[in-house]
This record gives sequence, structure tokens and C-alpha cells, in this order.
Amino acid sequence: MSTVAGLGKDSRAKLGKLLRDSKGSVSVQQAAASLGVSAKDAAKTLARWTKQGWLSRVRRGLYVPVPLESSTGNVALEDPWIIADRLFPPCYIGGWSAAEHWDLTEQIFRSVLVMTTTKPRNRQPEIKGQKFVVRTILPASLFGTKPVWRGPVKVAVSDPTRTVLDMLDDPSLGGGIRPTADVLQSYLKSKSKDMELLVSYAKRLNSGAVFKRLGFLLERYATEETATIKACRSCLTTGNVKLDPSLPAERLLTAWRLWLPATWAKDKSRD
Repeated sequence: MSTVAGLGKDSRAKLGKLLRDSKGSVSVQQAAASLGVSAKDAAKTLARWTKQGWLSRVRRGLYVPVPLESSTGNVALEDPWIIADRLFPPCYIGGWSAAEHWDLTEQIFRSVLVMTTTKPRNRQPEIKGQKFVVRTILPASLFGTKPVWRGPVKVAVSDPTRTVLDMLDDPSLGGGIRPTADVLQSYLKSKSKDMELLVSYAKRLNSGAVFKRLGFLLERYATEETATIKACRSCLTTGNVKLDPSLPAERLLTAWRLWLPATWAKDKSRD
């Protein structure tokens, strides 16, 4: 465990400049540019400041500042979103993490869900006690996001419509089909509701499963959305999919080409 050690005047000035330039996290490349030194010298300087307790290493080549009030360099991540943005670019915060941000769910999730075009080896890393879940998407699917300020850093998060769409495409991003259905219902009651945009996003994503799940859920919970239900029917693709791929399914609902779990196969009035 590192304890915070004193810095000389010159080192304090350099560290202060680096933290102002880097905003939230520090890479070796940033340090080299900010301090005007080689990458090798920058790495040595960051390692020294880490040993002294002024920085905390997130992974090889990436560091975060230690809060002044901390007496140790062993600190939790101040903002996991900033770290996710640095570790997995290009990416956005999505799924349940985005749903929490937009107040579409009351559930509390301990992990941060990251959607990225990269293919990391570890898709469930834990960094300084913070768990991340990382999902890979195609570069063409990197749309429907909004920048949000996290302290001094802008981080991309899926907008409410894209958040719902991602969950419909993969219910596990919402914690399962039940929470996903709850998020959809919250979306329908929110100021962010935009059914034309939802259909437009779904067409752009080119996911037949989205239209099948969306149409089914709207017929069950929002029958007044006739235009969107009609749009879903017109976009049905061949083949059958599960309502929730993680659950066993006993009944095929041919109208939506969906395999339904037993608890979903009954009438809405009994659901």
C-alpha cells in the first residue's frame, strides 16, 4: 500500500500541469506531451509519482490522480465512466448503465456496461474494485449517443432511444427481458419517447430480433402504439428467435416469430 509522500516545488509544478492537461486520467503519451519528455522518461516519472502516492495505476500506461484528502494511493475509481472511455475507445456507456443515467430504471447495477468497437480479451474486467462489462459492436452501429460531462471530461452515452433499442436487441444488456420490458414502459411514459426514432434506429441497426421483441411487448403493454406495431410487423424477418435467449422457451408465437418462456406464454391479464 502506497502512502502519500512529499513533492518538491518542481515536481509539484509538473504534476499540476499534467493533471490540468490530462483531465481525469493520465496516459504515458499524455505525460510525454505535457512534460516535454520522451515516453520512456514520462513512464518513469509516472511510476515514481505512483510510488509516492500521488497517482494510482489503473492498468499499464494509464493512471488516475489520487484525491488530496487520501492518505494512500490505493483508491477507488472516482468516475468509472471516464476510465471506460479511456480504456475502450471508440465506445459509449450503454445498457443498464445508460438506463440508470436517463432514469429509465430504478434498479441499481454494480457494473458499468460499455459498448465498444474494439475486441478486448477480458470482457468483464475489475479495476480497483469497479466491475465493467464490455460488449463489442460493429463500427456502423456506433450511433444514437449523446455526450455528457463527467467532471472535466465528455463521455458518450447511448441516448434514451438507443438505450431501449440495445436492450431489445440483446435483453441481457438490461439484465434480462423483464427489466428490459420495464425500461421500455418507462421510456413510453418519459419525455424522451420518440417512436419514429425508435423504428428508425432499429432499421439502421438492421436487427430483425428487435422488431419481433418490440412488436410483441407493445402489443402486450402499449396497444395504443398502433403505428409502431404496424411498422414492426412490416419489418418482420424470416426465422424465429427467443424472447430472451438466456431463458428456456416452450411456445412459439407465430405472429411475432418468437419463442416464449412459459411465464410469458400466458395471457397479458395473467402476466
